[in-house]
Amino acid sequence: MSEAFELPPPGTRRSGEEKAARSRQPGVGEQTAEVADDLARKVYGLLGIPVDAIDAVDLLELIEAAADNATSCLISTPNVNFLVKSQENAEFRESMLLSNLCLVDGVPLIWIAKLLRIPIFERIAGADLFARLKSTNGAIRRLRVFLLGGADGVAAVVGRTLNSQPGGLECAGVLNPGFGTVDDMSSGEIIDAINASGSDLLAVFFGAEKAQAWLMRNHRRLRVPVRAQFGATINFEAGTLKRAPSFLRNSGFEWLWRIKEEPYLWRRYWSDGWVLLRLLLTCAVPLSIAVRWSARKHRDLSIFEREDLAQVTIALTGSATERHVEKAISCFRNALTSNKHINLDVSNTQSVDPRFFGLFLMVRKQLSGRGKELRFTGVTPQMRRLFQRNRFEFLLSDRDQSPPVSAPPVAADLIGGYLRFMTFKR
Repeated sequence: MSEAFELPPPGTRRSGEEKAARSRQPGVGEQTAEVADDLARKVYGLLGIPVDAIDAVDLLELIEAAADNATSCLISTPNVNFLVKSQENAEFRESMLLSNLCLVDGVPLIWIAKLLRIPIFERIAGADLFARLKSTNGAIRRLRVFLLGGADGVAAVVGRTLNSQPGGLECAGVLNPGFGTVDDMSSGEIIDAINASGSDLLAVFFGAEKAQAWLMRNHRRLRVPVRAQFGATINFEAGTLKRAPSFLRNSGFEWLWRIKEEPYLWRRYWSDGWVLLRLLLTCAVPLSIAVRWSARKHRDLSIFEREDLAQVTIALTGSATERHVEKAISCFRNALTSNKHINLDVSNTQSVDPRFFGLFLMVRKQLSGRGKELRFTGVTPQMRRLFQRNRFEFLLSDRDQSPPVSAPPVAADLIGGYLRFMTFKR
């Protein structure tokens, strides 16, 4: 369980005792405040998942503000593996949809973003974020971090290193819950140990699916403001695993280095690579062509709003593209104040771009937190195909409208896929 080591004086940071006392004050209770305005985020929909267009400077400022104000901020860092898992695991996908920030961690996702004209140009990997947070550059004060997970003794090594050096992070505690189910790792003893540390940041070092499930399972029980899954970062920081050189990371070939360091990962990269190729050929490339074609037609968007006793109906007529998003945000803000279900009439909607899909996701998240729903009506066959190609068909009903993209289990499927690809190429 917990591993003890000496903590440095908190300096200009609030002490753990002060933060623990604050958590007992009226209005703070057993959880931190929630980020209220998701519509202010610049979110885009990328093949079924949300991604935030945010640079590293603004990200660090946001984390600092969340820590200062005790505001709950759940950060997800989707990479290719996240994208693949989200196609077949609805709960995993939901963990990203309900996050307060989704940072692109993966050069292939940046490539897809460029195809779809999504303005994301900087990869922010979990390891890079951790390194920036512990850097002294621009750090006004040190953030207290709790390290959860990792192999036996590894987190303690990293904690001692953080506390023996000046920098932006100081370790407030470490805990290795061992191997078990998410429920096993969510005991009162574990949650109490984390909350008692008075930390600003909870760094989780489980596998992607288990980490996201654990963070969602305990979201309401945690008092630590900023939470994120950092994966293999703990091993990079401890020196038990070497990170790929920057030229490999920036060129999209980090996976080759990871296989060299951890050969068992080849199966995951093979499987993920195959699904990524399918998504590129069947979704990203056709969408890229459609985006460039529709960009030539500067269609307007008219928005009509009608409210009755049970719901607010919003009708989008024309092209739901980024140039009209501010007008739509204003309308959705007004509709959300009614605290009613929102029906979105898309019977006369000609196109929907990634920015509007991102807006739909944020409206859905806000409504979900209030026990309400975002419902789409007037969905034409053409609009349904657009949702499916963007991998957002799950927004149209409670269950996916098309089968998940998954890796082929046998060699015959590989051959068949190759033949179909060659036919497509001709």
